[in-house]
Amino acid sequence: MLVITGATGRLGSRIVQKVLERVPAQTVGVSVRDPAAARDLADRGVRVRAGDFLDPTSLGHAFEGASRVLVVSAAIRGDGAVAANLAAIDAARAAGAERVLYTSHQAASPTSSFLPQRTHAATEDHLQRLDLPFTALRNGFYVSTLEHYLGAAVAAGRLELPEDGPFSWTHHDDLAEVAAAALVDGARLDGVTAPLTAPDLLDLADVAEAASAALGRAVERVVVPDDEWTASAVARGMPPAAAEFTLGMFRAAREGEFAVTDPTLERVLGRPAHRTRAAIADIVTTPIIPG
Repeated sequence: MLVITGATGRLGSRIVQKVLERVPAQTVGVSVRDPAAARDLADRGVRVRAGDFLDPTSLGHAFEGASRVLVVSAAIRGDGAVAANLAAIDAARAAGAERVLYTSHQAASPTSSFLPQRTHAATEDHLQRLDLPFTALRNGFYVSTLEHYLGAAVAAGRLELPEDGPFSWTHHDDLAEVAAAALVDGARLDGVTAPLTAPDLLDLADVAEAASAALGRAVERVVVPDDEWTASAVARGMPPAAAEFTLGMFRAAREGEFAVTDPTLERVLGRPAHRTRAAIADIVTTPIIPG
């Protein structure tokens, strides 16, 4: 059985759908915190079981009978994220999985300026110490991250953010398809992968240009000093710790941590990756539905 965690999340749900295009539903299991949220998968014949990284005892039942487990990295911050990822990996091994896959990041590093990359590096290190085949999927930077910033930019005509650098913006759908291929064909990607990225590198000036082209009106890129941006974010209601966390992303970008692309993703897909400018156009032209 192939087991996928985080199956109701943005990436995990896409991975499940791609896996179901390749294998029968009866050979797929998902581990989710709330099984009711995955009722549609259960209706299709997928095995749905409750599993919570923060409650490792729940994972043994969720992973029971798994030949391979794909661990979607924990959506939490701080030291707890490492502990949660390691708990899931160890539970998969204890359940008898022959391979563990993990959604890492192309900038994973113990010295990164962006804290999630340190989490990924620590998780990869743990995987490499286990006597177990593994795949660490070094995903490119999600292009959907721009959704957090482009709405306000479109409204104001100004993309006001700290100094940045090039990002390897990559689409969730492409990363999900590669993850599904790696899960179904266990040895297709082995160990720590090359960066799984789209071929384009865009900084935020490029993003503003792409948004302008899609809208037919100017969206100006405005560089805001770090302290001013942090103060403004906190004034708008962002917790100070969250503002500092987010600022780390911009620091890492201007240090070149995300300025890497690689053909591996397109090679595994067997087709071109989604283009970043097209994804930006979708973001800025898609109406926001309240609720």
